[in-house]
Amino acid sequence: MFTPPDRDRLRAALLARAGADPAVTGAAWTGSQATGGGDRWSDTDLVLSVRDDVATVTDNWTQWLETEFGVRHHWDLAVGASVVRVFLLPGWLEVDLTFAPEAEFGARGHRWQTIFGQARTLDRWPDPEPAHLTGLLWHHALHAWVSLERGRWWQAEHWISAMRDHVITLACVRLGLPSAYAKGAHLLPPELNEPLAATLVRELSEAGLRRALDAALALVTDELTRSDPDAARRLGPMLAELSGRRNCP
Repeated sequence: MFTPPDRDRLRAALLARAGADPAVTGAAWTGSQATGGGDRWSDTDLVLSVRDDVATVTDNWTQWLETEFGVRHHWDLAVGASVVRVFLLPGWLEVDLTFAPEAEFGARGHRWQTIFGQARTLDRWPDPEPAHLTGLLWHHALHAWVSLERGRWWQAEHWISAMRDHVITLACVRLGLPSAYAKGAHLLPPELNEPLAATLVRELSEAGLRRALDAALALVTDELTRSDPDAARRLGPMLAELSGRRNCP
């Protein structure tokens, strides 16, 4: 596993190359590095403002990283006209490089620290739409139940776990917490956080899956009551139809 000095050397090399590359007109840290936070395990997130063809600059930097640091793998996310290339280096050292046209070089979130160049004023990335998350929740609940009726245990586990993830996201959006990748989950209050444990599938059997589904359905209903009472009134009775507890005395 990499050490913080390994990461510091990588960051210094990235900044040195950015400053020397005529195709790069700006650089900024994002993520924990931008706010002085982070810990022993934090990765590196760097945004580069590019004046030339983004694909060409991305490939040039990739070749350099492969030569200098022995990249083991990389993959891309397309974000508008920008490319986010995610690199894995030896020692599980991750670096996320965003290659952005000059017009897209600017903060999209709260974590941004300009190193050099002119950052643009850009719209922040919106949170997921609560109505969309509500739709995913009833959809996943239905398909979890159907998977159980069909005896497809792994498929049922997939949908139950996805329900839990979307409840976390919906609660984080409602409370103004970071909503992507469960980054705000540990900040949820106990009355929301503690019931999540019951939604874990602890045994790949019909009984174990139905217990987890029942817990997830209760969690969905509780969160909808807080975030969208009207949706809770309309969907609550239907969600209850999928729960084995409705037949309990």
